[in-house]
Order: sequence, then C-alpha cells, then structure tokens
Amino acid sequence: MSINENTRNALREMGLNAYEIDAYIVLLEGGQMTAMEISQEAKVPYSKMYEVLNSLKEKGWIKSSESRPFKYYPVPPLEATRFTKLRLEDKYLNWENTVAEALQPLYEKRELVERPDMLILRGQQAVLTKLEEVLKKATMEIVIAAPEFAKPVIAMAEPLLGSGGLKKTVKVKLMAAGKKEDWLFIKKYPGLNELRIRDHMFGGGIIADGKEAMLLLGEDKPSLVIWSNHVGLVGFAREYFQFLWDSSATA
Repeated sequence: MSINENTRNALREMGLNAYEIDAYIVLLEGGQMTAMEISQEAKVPYSKMYEVLNSLKEKGWIKSSESRPFKYYPVPPLEATRFTKLRLEDKYLNWENTVAEALQPLYEKRELVERPDMLILRGQQAVLTKLEEVLKKATMEIVIAAPEFAKPVIAMAEPLLGSGGLKKTVKVKLMAAGKKEDWLFIKKYPGLNELRIRDHMFGGGIIADGKEAMLLLGEDKPSLVIWSNHVGLVGFAREYFQFLWDSSATA
C-alpha cells in the first residue's frame, strides 16, 4: 500500500517517524502480523523493529496480542488520530503551564505593558492628512461607516475615492446614515464598490485592510477622531461594521 506525500507529512506532524509510518501502513494492509513479518514487508531493520512497535503502541497507533508469538494489529486511523489529538492537547497544556510559570513573572516584574499605536487627531487638517495616508496604504479593502456629520470628510476624500487614487486591488464599501438622496453624490466615485444606507449611526469610521482604523465619534458633529492599529480595537470595529452593514439597505 502506498500513500501520498500529504498523508505522510500529516503523519510526521502527528509524531510518527518514517519507520513507524511504514510499519503502520503495512499493518493496515496485512492485518495481524509478527515483528519479523512487519520488518520484512516494511523494510524496517529487525534490530529496530521492537523499538518502532513499542513506540507505535505508546502513541496509540497499534495494539498487540497478549500471548506469544506476539502479533501486532493497527488501531483504526480515526481512533488513532483522536488519541493523538488528546495527547498533543495534554502536551500543549504542559508547555503552556511551564512557560507561564517560568516567564510570566519576568514579564510582570519588568512591567512590560502593551503600547498599541493610537492617536487622537485634532483639527481638520490632521484628520485629512491621516485619512489620505490610511487610504493610500490600503491594498485589499476599505470599509467606511459615515454618519451624517461625516459627509464633509467623505466629500473631501473625493480625490482618492473618486479619481483612481486607490490601488486597483482595493474594494470599497461605504455605509452611510441619513437620507438616500443625500448620499447619491458618492455613487459617481469609480473607487466605490457598494453603498448602503441606514437611518441612524452613532459615530463612524474608516477601516483599511482590517489593520488600521480611524474612528469618528459624536452625534451632530465629530467630537473625537481616533486613529489606531491596535489589533483588538480594529478587529472589534470591523466586526461592528459588518453587523451594521448586514442590516442596512442597498442604495
């Protein structure tokens, strides 16, 4: 019996060496066999055979008869892989505990703290400069949630959104709050792929490639504009955008 390289690689990653893989495959084909028979069929040196068989038993891939002459037989592959999964999970927990006990106190002693990049943008020029930087860096996706107060900002972004300033690979989704007719001007922007409208939105933002975000917070006007590339904050913003997007009407 021959197996493809992908299967052989998977078995290696689960902890079987070349001799163990060959022995197990031979047993799948031959059923119950003695160590000598397995050695001959799998071309495993007989001097290594019992080491290989004992290792396979310990790892949960084969079993043996209880009386001499000992015969070995394979555990079903699905059962063996489940056993391997449990064994690796136990090993991972041990690694995690060992590393945490040894290294976490060092981390806490040094008072190392996460310092994600985050900026509060003050003034229209600072907002527009950062917006241009974010849009130009994007390579895959830009999603925009635009409350009514953000209309001037979106209009001022027209040189990038409307005249090919974005990379050709970028897809743009814009979700706007307010009346549909108030936002139809944005449909002329060739960089826009989809536009959706909803009645109201508290705050908004621009997210590029799921890596960085500009958040526009406020109700009647932007009271706070924040830029961040913190993975948790950006991820939350992207998920919230998708939640609102799914419940918005197509323009």
